[in-house]
Amino acid sequence: MARFRTWVGIALAGALSVSLAGCSSTGGKRAEDARKAASAEGRAAVNTPRWTFAMITHSGDGDTFWDIVQSGAEQAAVKDNINFLYSHDDEAQQQAQLVNAAIDKKVDGIIVTLAKPDAMKSALARAHKAGIPVITVNSGSEESKEFGALTHVGQDETIAGEAVGEELNERGREQAICVLHEQGNVGHEQRCDGVEKTFDGKVQRLYVNGTSMPDVQSAIEAKLQTDKSVDAVVTLGAPYAATAVKAKQGAGSKAEIDTFDLNAKVAAGLEDGTLGFAVDQQPYLQGYEAVDLLWLYRYNADVLGGGRPVLTGPQIITKDDAAALADYTKRGTR
Repeated sequence: MARFRTWVGIALAGALSVSLAGCSSTGGKRAEDARKAASAEGRAAVNTPRWTFAMITHSGDGDTFWDIVQSGAEQAAVKDNINFLYSHDDEAQQQAQLVNAAIDKKVDGIIVTLAKPDAMKSALARAHKAGIPVITVNSGSEESKEFGALTHVGQDETIAGEAVGEELNERGREQAICVLHEQGNVGHEQRCDGVEKTFDGKVQRLYVNGTSMPDVQSAIEAKLQTDKSVDAVVTLGAPYAATAVKAKQGAGSKAEIDTFDLNAKVAAGLEDGTLGFAVDQQPYLQGYEAVDLLWLYRYNADVLGGGRPVLTGPQIITKDDAAALADYTKRGTR
């Protein structure tokens, strides 16, 4: 496999063995059936009590990125003899209610995202008061420690954005738009902040309605039609990359389409040249390690990170790397 350009060291302990025997995850009933089948075939590798861990994310319905996170978490849960509960809501207040519901169930550990941290603060304070250990994942690395979490698993969003800016420089780009599909998501703003910090050219932010792909396409297309100087479009999630490609074609633009996150379609786009590069934060690893770290804390009072996030990225993935990752993306583990 090609050696990927890694912008940060991944803080993983050697004692943590990451199994990649994940299942296919494409969203919907087929994905759910596949996950259940994989779990049924798995065997616990430990004889510790059957603790219950709850993961609550800010995912919307049908988001394949979170299918991958969930797949990793479920695989680790099988190995660690964990009863795993997953729930999600893209509305911050509803997500906080789901956290409170998990606390009411007296779960043994909570994994949560902090895309909109202010809405989650009181729920996490309640978890801390109840003595329930919490690990934050994916978003909220800056607030994680303040909110009482043991550690954070994910990528530093600002560093990831900086990596994008540097890559755009190497490609000779001069005018970029950073497409934000979820207003109020602090991680998305941090990504664009990072791009602006290192990119030698100009960055414009384009806010779109991420719940409607036709709206996303029309907004990007309109921008590319009115501003022919744009030579790079950076989307902040894999599902939006293909939509940006359609917008580029509709506008007759020559801008390069680049994206955060990786899935099978992105890997294919990198291979055929319709996409320039992708930033992979390894969502499977985020879910897997979050469960594993909670198990280690319950079993042995272990805490990784030393007060800093356990980083899973970013990695810049290009056409040269895509073929090596294709099988992993098809099975839903990258």
